[in-house]
Amino acid sequence: MMQEITTISLSGLLGYGANCYLVKTDTGYILIDTGFSPKRADLDNELQSAGCKPGNLKLIVITHGHGDHIGNCAYLRAKYAAPVAIHRGDSEMVERGDINTHIFNRILLKIIALIAGLGEIKKFRPDVYLEEGDDLSEYGFDAKVIHLPGHSNGSIGILTSGGDLFCGDLFVNVTKLAKHSIVINADAFNASVERLKNLIVNTAYPGHGKPFPGSSLQTIA
Repeated sequence: MMQEITTISLSGLLGYGANCYLVKTDTGYILIDTGFSPKRADLDNELQSAGCKPGNLKLIVITHGHGDHIGNCAYLRAKYAAPVAIHRGDSEMVERGDINTHIFNRILLKIIALIAGLGEIKKFRPDVYLEEGDDLSEYGFDAKVIHLPGHSNGSIGILTSGGDLFCGDLFVNVTKLAKHSIVINADAFNASVERLKNLIVNTAYPGHGKPFPGSSLQTIA
């Protein structure tokens, strides 16, 4: 299967940005994460420029339910007629609209959202609930789901047959490669990190910052 990856980096205020990844396959496109709602026009333009249009976006995969990753889900599903997939562990956040409230209280969350430029986030009900080991080949995507809890209960990675890993917010690589600083379950988080060291990963694609060689996973303590 052909799988061509395009990184779409959406910048926020104060230099805070988030990545979306568009994967071109033999049968259409897969979008991994959707970024901030204030950057919707930029995302739309990037999708259109890449040839992704209503009708050929086969699936929207969300690595976890935080606001900088699900900000455009409801909009994209309506415009592109594409199903949205997320792990059950984070489904309640997006269904109830309690985005990030397991990390911050509501007042602090509003302040952070303003500073980071997260914008309005519409709650939605996912079309597909992902689980460990799910095969995405029915959507034309030769990849499987890896449950990587710790940053959130339902955080996942997507590992392709060619060794490309979309790791969400397990790691960041903005100024340097590091574990993400927001952790809700340290034991689960560290177990997720260690698990990846036993997999064959050629290139890892984080939610924030630049892609990095899979061999670098071995150096992360």
